[in-house]
Amino acid sequence: MKGGAERTQILHRSVRVTVAASAGFYSFVYGLDEPVLALYGLFAPISLGLLSPIPGSGRQRAAVMLKALPVGLLLVTLGTGLAVKTWAAVLGMLVVGFFLAFAAIAGPRPAGAAPGLQLFYILACFPPYEPETLGLRLAGLTFGVVALVLCELFLLPQPPDPPYRATLAAALATAGDTIAGRNSLSPEALREAGARLRLSGIPPAERPASPGRAARGLAQAGSATRRLLEQLAHLTEIGELRELVREGGGRGGTGRPDTPSGLLLPQVAALCDETGTALRTGRPAPGPQRMDKAIDAFQQLRVRQATGPAADVPPVPVLRRQAALLAVAESTRILEISVRVGLDGRRTAPIQPRELFWYTQAAAPQLWLRRFTGNMTLRSVQFQNAVRIAVALAAARLVAGSLDLTHGFWVLLAVLTLSRTTFGATWAAIRQAVTGNLVGAVAAGALLIGLGRHTEAYAAILAPAMLIAFALGPLFGIAWAQALFTLVVATAFAQIAPVSWRLAEARIVDVVTGSAIGLLCAMLAWPAGARREVRRTMAGLLRDCGPLIKGTVDMLTAVPSGSAPAPPTLPALHRLRLAESAYAQFRSEPGADPPVSADWHGVLITANHILLGAQWLARFDLPATALSPDIADRARTGARALAQVTDRLAALCAADRTQPLGARPTPPSEPDGPLLPVLVDLDMWLRSLTIQLSRIEAGLPEALSGTARGTPAAHGSQGS
Repeated sequence: MKGGAERTQILHRSVRVTVAASAGFYSFVYGLDEPVLALYGLFAPISLGLLSPIPGSGRQRAAVMLKALPVGLLLVTLGTGLAVKTWAAVLGMLVVGFFLAFAAIAGPRPAGAAPGLQLFYILACFPPYEPETLGLRLAGLTFGVVALVLCELFLLPQPPDPPYRATLAAALATAGDTIAGRNSLSPEALREAGARLRLSGIPPAERPASPGRAARGLAQAGSATRRLLEQLAHLTEIGELRELVREGGGRGGTGRPDTPSGLLLPQVAALCDETGTALRTGRPAPGPQRMDKAIDAFQQLRVRQATGPAADVPPVPVLRRQAALLAVAESTRILEISVRVGLDGRRTAPIQPRELFWYTQAAAPQLWLRRFTGNMTLRSVQFQNAVRIAVALAAARLVAGSLDLTHGFWVLLAVLTLSRTTFGATWAAIRQAVTGNLVGAVAAGALLIGLGRHTEAYAAILAPAMLIAFALGPLFGIAWAQALFTLVVATAFAQIAPVSWRLAEARIVDVVTGSAIGLLCAMLAWPAGARREVRRTMAGLLRDCGPLIKGTVDMLTAVPSGSAPAPPTLPALHRLRLAESAYAQFRSEPGADPPVSADWHGVLITANHILLGAQWLARFDLPATALSPDIADRARTGARALAQVTDRLAALCAADRTQPLGARPTPPSEPDGPLLPVLVDLDMWLRSLTIQLSRIEAGLPEALSGTARGTPAAHGSQGS
């Protein structure tokens, strides 16, 4: 059941679309007697205002529609020219369908406008081939879009949602207050504050999802803030946060001053406060990145303590808290930089680590090209969705043109509006749509028979019919929407040209044909949606994490110190982006929460932890002199064991029965000898990874675990 606010939005939208569509249709039919102008003037507001889920406030939606208008004019021109031959229109539909569907990689707003733009080409590419009417088509389309834009701005406009920056600032204020000791929230409250930053809970128009620098910076800031709140929640659970806050006041839990923590912790809290203020005001804080210098000073002081007199060496609990504080400070450092980039948006000099902040020095075309090429792979759910809908639309255009179906446009409209990312969801939508169309066709046939050619009656009915259909359809579901839309179509076409009850018959034939084509494509092209792809991408991500763990430890234990290169992180970063995209779609699909479900979100968190550890351990913990051989061997052994665990978990995710299982993750042994900061920090990193990987394995369903262990299981294949 839809909430009150959502019902109000639907009702207001129905009013805006009805007014915009009526303005063009009535003016052009009864004022100018131009049916082509009327058709496009009616169709444009319905396509962009009703059938395109453009998110945002009235002003934001209007801006998207104005930007879409030139593209729509181009598509109508293209469709008008390609309508000369069926094969030309089919090829055009394949290309246009793919690239418009693939526009989802640019964010929710372009993705929302894509269905309307698809429909502009679809309407123009059907016979009759009349290039001489192109001017009228473009004029009608322009009038309809402009009328809709004016309605979005001035007629019951949608109010803006809270900006992402405000949500991020509120979460950061919670973190700053917790670090400074100004509040004492429970771990659950801290995690809840972080969960509010999930993009799935952010209004689509406010999500930082575009390829630009500012959006990438804010998205990275959101991830860093969530990680910071999770770190604070974990420290609260184990009772260490209180000790850290006490040490920030100058005294450790042992009664001895913890000078490094006492110097760093207040700077972390102050930076959280300043960054939150910058997010609220929209102005980045001036000056260099201060946390770099603060962490360097913190590490130097730790090394002096560890290598000084025995009386000055802090006890092990204090050393572990210092390691935890270092991780918190590194999250804050990434947060500081990413917020500055997100608010400023301009190109910068290279920022360390370059692998994480590569986008800050890249030109805008390079950022778009990287987003495009990064998703141009069969492992991208965005690519899969674009291929599925493009093939379905092209097949529908071929069938409609070859069979010379009356009003074949409705065949493609059915494909576009009823296709889903899984076969099951598509079948459910089609069942309801066909039922609704049958009812609507009977009602429309009775209406056409009863009113005959009394156009004044149709004129009186059309506007109220649109208002009711555009309101009740979204409120009550697909069956209602299809039934009422059939009545609207019949009422409108009866005013443009003489029609009979066979118009309703033609709509039924076209909708059933389009439904069959859409269902066939859904069955052949990735019928499980993201369900299998999320397993494959997670498996690939885990495989790439193993070499990162080993490479990081090899670099820290190299002889001589600093002689080993840092492990490459770009492959894992690319895998992470694909896995995040697959997981986001998986969560949006029906049945994404079965009784036993793998902890895919935990895999993403662990991969992030591995990637960041590989960056900050190399940056802040590279020892000045080589570690002793025994210590180095022990660290490398622990890294190899964890890499074997990631390989085994990847095999479980991918149901690979040829992969050797290995041992379950076990915590590394306690470091011995002088407790240098590098040893403590590395030990804490490996221990936390061991805990996280154990949780992931415990959360894998028995079906996956059993398959990887050799029990019989069905192995389906995805269509392509």
